[in-house]
Amino acid sequence: MPAPLPPTITADYQRDWPKYFEAVASLGPRDTLVRALDLFGPVAPGRAPVAIDVACGEGRDTREMLRRGWRVVAFDGTALGVERLLAGVPELDKPRLTAMELRMEDAPACESLPARADLINASFALPFCDPAAFPALWAWIVRTLAPGGRFAGQIFGERDEWAPVRPASHFSREQVLALLEPFEHEHFEEVEKDGGDALGTPKHHHLFHIVARKR
Repeated sequence: MPAPLPPTITADYQRDWPKYFEAVASLGPRDTLVRALDLFGPVAPGRAPVAIDVACGEGRDTREMLRRGWRVVAFDGTALGVERLLAGVPELDKPRLTAMELRMEDAPACESLPARADLINASFALPFCDPAAFPALWAWIVRTLAPGGRFAGQIFGERDEWAPVRPASHFSREQVLALLEPFEHEHFEEVEKDGGDALGTPKHHHLFHIVARKR
């Protein structure tokens, strides 16, 4: 018999997104995003750089980018995520936000997305991309980032507890480093630990936290 599924992941490697959005609604931006924004420094008045927030969810990272003066194109594969994002953005920041419902697998072919970005943020998003679509999505990220632009996000490792559900969504350290060949590493942290997931369920984690600057 196949091993039972972890309690917070489905057979098609998805989560209970409404429950997840509710669980993280009060949390601040992810550390990798904050690191990337700090490396860019303050935004000059009238010169807002462009960021794309991949699978933005309820918008905790998008709101931080907007707060710091960035222009942000944020998309999520769920209407609920976009709805919660829009509800949580201050009116003052909304002119610098474009929000849309879009699956990350469809991003490479979406003509509404910017052709160039200074920052692409994908906090805990890429592991949930259909493995067949991941190479095109990653190629789009690399292609879209301007020279000197940054990627911030996570990739899950092959020893993560969820790896048996969809092994192709988990990568070895060597595979992650190969993906990052077009970049200079500004923060590269491999973490393996026992802990809980966003819903408080015990889980063995193996993942890579990444901030990288395109050469």
